[in-house]
Amino acid sequence: MKIKNFALLAGAAGLLAACGGSTVVEPESIENQRVFFAFNSSEISDAAHDNLLGQAAYLKSHDDVKVQIAGNCDERGSTEYNLALGARRANAAKQVIVNEGVNAKRISTISYGKERPLVKGTGEKVWKFNRNATTTVK
Repeated sequence: MKIKNFALLAGAAGLLAACGGSTVVEPESIENQRVFFAFNSSEISDAAHDNLLGQAAYLKSHDDVKVQIAGNCDERGSTEYNLALGARRANAAKQVIVNEGVNAKRISTISYGKERPLVKGTGEKVWKFNRNATTTVK
């Protein structure tokens, strides 16, 4: 019985894999959309990538909208280091959207480093929210 259940699960996993990943969902608004990053990283996670694909879909169907993506960091590290990391995060998020066909001129970036925390406090439960790139409509 266990082998049969395993075979069913394996078949379902194969079917899902063949379907080709996640579906892009266009949000109703992209104001204050955030994607989050791992510590000391500007690498786009799968969840962040899916969110940014949705933002790209929104921007492609709203040609008049321009946005700014702000890179943010947690409180650890020097001001200079975090400004550079925030810039890498904002630019990484922008690049995903541009790769989907949105004109780069519609997207500006800025880094706030650790100067504008989303959540005040100390510790990983707080820091994980402050490591983000936030999209705002201009």
